[in-house]
Amino acid sequence: MNSSGAAVELTKDRNGTDQVLLRNPRGASARVSLHGGQVLSWRTDRGEELLFTSSKAVFKPPYAVRGGIPICFPQFGQRGSLEQHGFARNRTWIIDENPPPLHPNDSDGKAYIDLLLKPSEDDLKIWPHSFEFRLRVYLTADGNLSLISRIRNINCKPFSFSIAYHTYFSISDISEVRVEGLETLDYLDNLCQRERFTEQGDALTFESEIDRVYLGSRDVIAIFDHERKRTFFIRKEGLPDVGVWNPWEKKSKAMVDFGDEEYKQMLCVNGAAVEKPITLKPGEEWTGRLELSVVPSS
Repeated sequence: MNSSGAAVELTKDRNGTDQVLLRNPRGASARVSLHGGQVLSWRTDRGEELLFTSSKAVFKPPYAVRGGIPICFPQFGQRGSLEQHGFARNRTWIIDENPPPLHPNDSDGKAYIDLLLKPSEDDLKIWPHSFEFRLRVYLTADGNLSLISRIRNINCKPFSFSIAYHTYFSISDISEVRVEGLETLDYLDNLCQRERFTEQGDALTFESEIDRVYLGSRDVIAIFDHERKRTFFIRKEGLPDVGVWNPWEKKSKAMVDFGDEEYKQMLCVNGAAVEKPITLKPGEEWTGRLELSVVPSS
């Protein structure tokens, strides 16, 4: 689960939920909960937290934690008959002691953990498809955070799914942030019954609530935080779409697990496959990758 100089530690939170703490040789860290297979923390080697978690987040199953990186599977949003964002984020994952090898498996300086989710009998009643969802979370020697998902159909018939890494980034102030890499793209606006529009701006800035899915994006998206003088880079494979969400003031006040003013300190930018669900034939496997990095900017 780790290589030279990297550390992997099994812990529990205050409610007894199993967690995994990853630390690279330079001291950067990530914390992953087995509830939802959810990354809850990603810190630099200076201890600076890069992910947002609400001060009102509920850490008790079966609720999903408001923050970090919830995994939306096998449904994104309310685009289907399942609960919002599917059930993977509300299930208990297990540590995968003997995962199939990843290629290339260059683990120098990386701390990593492999998790596994299989459907329960109750899951099969609401979504009758047998699958294995393998997730590797790792920290690189440079402190980048990577998530690799491998989803295999172990059913006797095909199935389709959507997926998103619903990443809550910690920012200085939503009015001081811009996102690049989405210009000229079509997007579905969830505030307008998923009507399709085309992005007109050179960069995305924020003055009100936003809930969009940008379609067919490039593989690198950047979030510039002018006040903190840092830039997040989102690199993705197998995830053609990008969700962008901020609830703004009115909706923040309506959410019980979210502070009234916290919308100013967060922005969700999600690597996703939403518009065209992924279909797997029996025995087929899909792989998606997300890598997050942060660099100082002038």
